[in-house]
Amino acid sequence: MAFSTSLCSHAVVGGLQSHQRRIKCESLIRTEKKKNSVSFNLSKRRPLQGGVSLSKQESFQFDERKSPDEVREEIKRCYELINRRGRGVVYLGSSRMGPNHSHYKQAQELAKEATNLLDCTTWSGAGPGLMDAVTQGALQAGKPVGGFKIGREPGEWTSSSYHPYLPSETYLTCRFFSARKHGLVDAAVRNNSSDKTAIVALPGGIGTLDEMFEMLGLIQLERIGSKLPVPFLLMNYDSFYSKLLDFLDACEDWGTVYKGEVASLLKVCDTNSEALAYLAEFYSISFSDTRKSKTELKSI
Repeated sequence: MAFSTSLCSHAVVGGLQSHQRRIKCESLIRTEKKKNSVSFNLSKRRPLQGGVSLSKQESFQFDERKSPDEVREEIKRCYELINRRGRGVVYLGSSRMGPNHSHYKQAQELAKEATNLLDCTTWSGAGPGLMDAVTQGALQAGKPVGGFKIGREPGEWTSSSYHPYLPSETYLTCRFFSARKHGLVDAAVRNNSSDKTAIVALPGGIGTLDEMFEMLGLIQLERIGSKLPVPFLLMNYDSFYSKLLDFLDACEDWGTVYKGEVASLLKVCDTNSEALAYLAEFYSISFSDTRKSKTELKSI
């Protein structure tokens, strides 16, 4: 009898402990779900670096995306902007290299000379840093510009969806990175022999590398949507990309890319004059080396 009572008591206690463990586990799961839920309402986020924060009126409500129709509509607006402004040279580059940086000055001069050479629109992410440099260069040349701004950039201009000085009809502020990428890719597409476009990767960080490799992947797989080849220039100012190029060489040794595959996708340029000469040769345009003195800028 004692044995039965003991066994019964043990079973009851064991059952209670099991029940308590289950309740505790369910509570932990609910806590983790709540903790890991992601909201992109930027108006609720902490202030950005430098004490700048998005105002309630200007914040992008990313958490309000309820269907793919919203992304589709934004992509449509990107294409409409390209049709209005015209295709041309698309620049990718850092938003953090300001006017005092030597690469800013080089990028500005490159955009000025390239848009004169090709007589085309200059496209960028319409943000600060090197994106601003190429915009300034094209404007100095008196040529059209276009841009796909994102609601939040690392660095300056994060407090507003509006560009500081460009007319609103020349750029589009995108809510979605996917739509912005569609715009940047399509702005470089060549469907007619008269189209003179290019993709120029200036020095940059994670965002620049993301866009650069995505476009290279599209070119590699012939999925960029262009009937004619699009030149891709990698601006290796001050050997900025040399270690990356070494890594890509190592990829060939490992067999993750074919021998010579990377070299077939892009043109590495150390200087502006090298880039301009390559574009002139690609499009069979007369190019004078007298521009060299203007495009070669010594590092500060």
